[in-house]
Parts: sequence; structure tokens; C-alpha cells
Amino acid sequence: MTSPDSKKKLANKVPAPNKQSILDELQRGEVKFLRLQFTDILGATKNVEVPRSQFEKALSGDVTFDGSAVEGFTRVEESDMLLRPDLSTFLIYPQFSREEGERGRVARLICDVTLPDGTPFGGDPRRVLARQIERARQLGFEMFVGTEPEFFLFERTPGGVGSTVTHDKAGYFDLAPIDKGERIRREIVNKLLEMGFDIEAAHHEVAPGQHEIDFRYAPALETADRIATFKFVVKRVALEYGLLASFLPKPLENVNGSGMHCHLSLFKGGQNAFTDPEHEYGLSQTALHFIAGLLDHAEGIAAITNPLVNSYKRLVPGFEAPVNIAWSTSNRSALIRIPAKRGNSTRAEVRMPDPSCNPYLALAAMLAAGLDGIEQRLEPPPAIQRNIFKMTVREKRHHRVKELPADLREAVDELEKDEVIARALGEHVMDHFVAAKRAEWRQYSATVHQWELDRYLDLI
Repeated sequence: MTSPDSKKKLANKVPAPNKQSILDELQRGEVKFLRLQFTDILGATKNVEVPRSQFEKALSGDVTFDGSAVEGFTRVEESDMLLRPDLSTFLIYPQFSREEGERGRVARLICDVTLPDGTPFGGDPRRVLARQIERARQLGFEMFVGTEPEFFLFERTPGGVGSTVTHDKAGYFDLAPIDKGERIRREIVNKLLEMGFDIEAAHHEVAPGQHEIDFRYAPALETADRIATFKFVVKRVALEYGLLASFLPKPLENVNGSGMHCHLSLFKGGQNAFTDPEHEYGLSQTALHFIAGLLDHAEGIAAITNPLVNSYKRLVPGFEAPVNIAWSTSNRSALIRIPAKRGNSTRAEVRMPDPSCNPYLALAAMLAAGLDGIEQRLEPPPAIQRNIFKMTVREKRHHRVKELPADLREAVDELEKDEVIARALGEHVMDHFVAAKRAEWRQYSATVHQWELDRYLDLI
């Protein structure tokens, strides 16, 4: 994963689109439908699609929707909300099938959600991230993020229902014919490139049927936008091949789960603020404070970066997922790893997030944690260069190594204790997210699972 070489590279872009330029592009591209995309609190991508006759109204931010119908948004009596498009996110979707092309091309704009009077809606996850980006800007920083989302491809039944039968038996970096997903991965990457994504690599992962596509670094908001669209593209291409693409963190037992490692770096004045060749490990004090903040709030952000009951079945020893709250410059058993490259490529790889998370909330929580470390001038414990999985309890205690929450209930408990992360999320998001996750845990706890029947039914 490459970090920013220079902010000057990012400045060399085409002029920012405006309403008229987008209308012209819609006409040239013979676009018939425009999707106004947004994300609910739990990370599900939503959209309102309008026909050509409503393009001008949509670009003016005058399209309303019923917020009471969206998870965690508003009550019925205060349901009207507006979609205000971010014109910089405009793109035309590639054609995913011949039939789709015949129905007319589709374009997309990602929107901020506002109240009818134009006031930003406190429950909009994109707004939550924007607030933390502004907080970083006031401190002189801008965060760049590169991500490595993983996913599984499963067979569908003759009736089109998804299964957990993987489409191949390949492993890490395998090639065709063992890796049957090679063609699909290339198709996904080609569609993403058509849409202007900057993709660094794509390969088969460790588990059968598991794949990874790596994003080049970008500003945090742009990366979150890309992740939301990426999931749609992956699922859409898989569907064309008769497969199910799943971002569930742990769909299969006894194999590696799917993570979404996030490579974070701060830039200040066009230079990487994490690098300092005069200090130990080539890391600046800013980097060390940021790492310390991430470690200090790791338990509190877990419910955000790993938001499902299923997430914690990935975060167990033996499957390359982090369990221990520690950092390292060499081994991958730590929560945070510092890759070897320095200079403008200096960054912190946070290994706990999984692809089921809401990307806006996850990046906001990690940025808030790191900035708190900078503001409080926190110091991280010594880096641990050995395999933490092989350390004894006494050794972990000696090195001040704590563990991540063991399940979703524990993670939500920790989130409620963390005032910094709660403040970053805001009251609306915090209250609705916690309520939804408490309900999810209660339902899971009350469900009788097959494991219980297999283990106890004949014995008791």
C-alpha cells in the first residue's frame, strides 16, 4: 500500500465539476437515471433514483426523502429530509450487462443529508467524518487513507439463493486455474478503473473463495465514498457471474476471516507528518502520539470498526486477525503495524477493521482517536517485535498488552465508556447506533444455534 508521495500530485486534477458541467456530461453520456447515494448509520448504502426530467432539481439539492424509513435517521413526525449532492463525487456507472445498457445509463452522486431548512443532519455518517476532517484541518493536518478490503465469492443454488460453498479451493496469491476468481477480480477492477478509482493490486487471499482489492491512498472522505461504492460494484459484478459476493467478516469457520486493513497517515504543509529520520523507527512525535491515541481508544472504537456479532468470530487467535492492543514495526500479530517504507510513505496500518463497518464512522472514529493522542500528547508503550500470539499472560501484562473486546456486547459497553469517541460520533449517531447494536446482541443471545443442539441435545 503506497502512501502519498506529495500533496502536489493530488492538486493536479481537472477543474471541480459544477451543475452545468454535470448536466452537459449527463447529456453527452446519454444518461437516463441519476442515483443520489447516501449511507445509513449501520453502513447500508441507500439511494433515491431520479429520471432525466428531474436532473436539475436533483443537482440543486431539492430532492426530499422519508428519513423515518431509514435505519437510525428520524421519527415519522419529523421525516422529511433533503439530499444535497457533493458534485465532486459525480460519476457515470459502467454497464454491468447488455440488458442494463438497453435500459439506459446510470450516473451517481454521493449526497449529504440535511434537514428541510438546510441544516446538516446530525445522523448523517458522512457528516460525522467531515467534522473530524475539519478538526484535523484546524490542527494543520489532513488524513490520507489506503484500504485493503477483503471479501468472499460463494456459489448460488440453482434457484439463485446464496450459499457458503466457495467458488474455488485456492489460497494466498494463487493463479488460475486454481484461482477461479481471477476473471471476476479483473472484471471488478476494470469497472472500478472506468469509474476513476485508483487501484493498486488485486489477488486471491488465504481462504478458499476469498479475495482482496487494494485502494491507493486518498483523502479520508474520498476513501470512505469509494468503499461504499466498491461494495456495490463487487456485488453487482459477482451477480453477473452467478455468484454471491459477501463482506461478512467470518462466513466460514476454521479459515481466515475478511478484514479491511486501513493505512493511515497525516500530512501537514504538503509533507508527511509521521516521518522523522532522526527519531527511533523513523517516526515523528506526531506519529507516536497518533499511535498512542489509537491504542488508547482501541476498545472504544471496536464496535464501530467491527460492528457485527460475526465480527468477533474473526478477531480470535490463529487466523491472522489482531486480538491484542499493541503496535509493532515488524510483525502482523499487533493491532497496529508500521510498514517498512519511510519518508512520504510512512503510515500506520490499523488491522482490526472489517469490511462490514460503516466506512464513514470507522474512519471518523480512528481519526478522532489519533487526534486525541496528539492533543493529549499521549505516549505509546514500547513497540513489540515478537509474535504476541505466543506470549504468555504474564509477558503480555509486563508489556502492557490488553485485548480487544471479545464480543459485540463487550464492545458496545466499551464504546459507551469512551467519551472521546462518543463525542466524535455525536449524540444522534451514538444513541441510535448503540440501541441498534444492543437489540442485535439481544436477538443473537436469544437464538438457539445449531452448535448448541449438536453439543448438548443428546447429552442433557
